[in-house]
Amino acid sequence: MFKRLRRWAGLTAEPPTLPLAERASAPAFPQPVDVTDADFAAVVLQAEKPVVVDFWADWCQPCTIVSAHMGFLLEEFGAALLVAALDVDENPATAERYQVMGLPTLIFFHRGAEVGRQVGVLEYEELRRKVQDLIETGR
Repeated sequence: MFKRLRRWAGLTAEPPTLPLAERASAPAFPQPVDVTDADFAAVVLQAEKPVVVDFWADWCQPCTIVSAHMGFLLEEFGAALLVAALDVDENPATAERYQVMGLPTLIFFHRGAEVGRQVGVLEYEELRRKVQDLIETGR
């Protein structure tokens, strides 16, 4: 996808990369915790801190935008928030249990209970406000 976007923008040169010796020591971007049907309860419902779960699928184009937003949330709220991702195609039982009917869907949890839901893409600032409220008030 990025190659196509770069070609469209006229940026055909390959981006610079780190020498092989330096790649291992390069800082990694924070990543959401991948959850499955098998470990959803242990990871999400028993979490000590508020949780945002991104229900997504490979074929869902808007899910890529939300995935980027999840990375931003991790960078900004890191220790105060657990960000998880669940592939609905590989884990249909959890998606069915929470009646996920459209993608992307974000479900907000506090102390094991669903306290909010967002279906579709929303501006990052609005998502950020929802997460800030979740952290501060539990709603």
